[in-house]
Amino acid sequence: MDDCDLGSVAIRLRAVADRNEAVTAEVLRRLDKSEAYKDDGALSLVSWLRWKCKLSAGAAAERVTVAHQVEKLPKFEEAFARGEIGYQHVAVIAKSAEHVGAAAVRKEEANLLKAARTMDPGQFTGVAKSFEHKVDAEGALAEANRAYARRYLHISEPQDGAMRLEGLLDAEGGATLKTALGALMKPSKNEDRSSGQRQADALVELCRRQLSGKGLPDVAGQRPHLIIRASADTVAGLAGAPAGQLESGGTIHAETVRRFACDSAITRITGRGELEHEISHASRTISASLRRKLEARDPRCVFEGCDMPGRWTDGHHLIHWADGGPTTLENLALLCRQHHTRVHEEGWRLRRRDDGGYTAIPPPRRIAARARSG
Repeated sequence: MDDCDLGSVAIRLRAVADRNEAVTAEVLRRLDKSEAYKDDGALSLVSWLRWKCKLSAGAAAERVTVAHQVEKLPKFEEAFARGEIGYQHVAVIAKSAEHVGAAAVRKEEANLLKAARTMDPGQFTGVAKSFEHKVDAEGALAEANRAYARRYLHISEPQDGAMRLEGLLDAEGGATLKTALGALMKPSKNEDRSSGQRQADALVELCRRQLSGKGLPDVAGQRPHLIIRASADTVAGLAGAPAGQLESGGTIHAETVRRFACDSAITRITGRGELEHEISHASRTISASLRRKLEARDPRCVFEGCDMPGRWTDGHHLIHWADGGPTTLENLALLCRQHHTRVHEEGWRLRRRDDGGYTAIPPPRRIAARARSG
């Protein structure tokens, strides 16, 4: 086989693998219904797949989900069987069906399938997540909060002159880190570092700059910044609004968008004509002078018991500006990221007291749970 033929062969092999996955889905569905896997002593189809088919727990569970959900999505099932979409496309839509119900997916199945046919699985994941947000914003928020709760970073002790880093970030945290590292990853002339080495060097340089107070270099003539695209309905928190889109990929919940919008540079594009002619209006929700006044009044995060310094906090509108709240000192407070997340994504409220302090009010469900446990 000539090297020039390898690309076409790889494409054909991938198509065969995807069609085999389509047949496997049907086989697994019948195997699960018959419970024939119990003949081998397995307690579940997932455990049987791990044992007999040499799959990881995640890969086994994903195939069982695909087997059960694709049957309820006839358009996707047909396109899958014909090889028009790949297994990863089907895995994405199967998870969406599991989250919001197959009936909800069927209502938009034609449009979702059209997107799957023209996008790679990564791009299609963004479409599917935005769809989930429109159908079940509360469920999407719960998923985002679970992802945030799973965050961690572990730095090992030095061994053989090196330290290992392991971690997990939610979409927002990951996009923020990528944005910061991107400003320091520009290849130098005659670059001989790999992408991974440049990323590692950028992380160390980022920490050095933070310690020395140098900050990040400009990128394309402006300070590095996280870009989030969102509709006016999303910022307003209206039901059925789409999720926010991170420029680096992935979606974030509307409440996360509203949290960022509390104190961010906003570029408003109000019509197609403005988009085509690049006419936009940029404004900073909280000006530099107002920010200084805020830090003078609130030297730290105002959440009771928090000692995060004011310079490391977000400006929070007690009444969001999208809901008509003014950007004034009386309507603003400083919150660290964790407590800002509690207020927006977890349903807590802040109330200003007559003495100038703040009372944090938990969501009603927590009050009810506490009453039941008492």
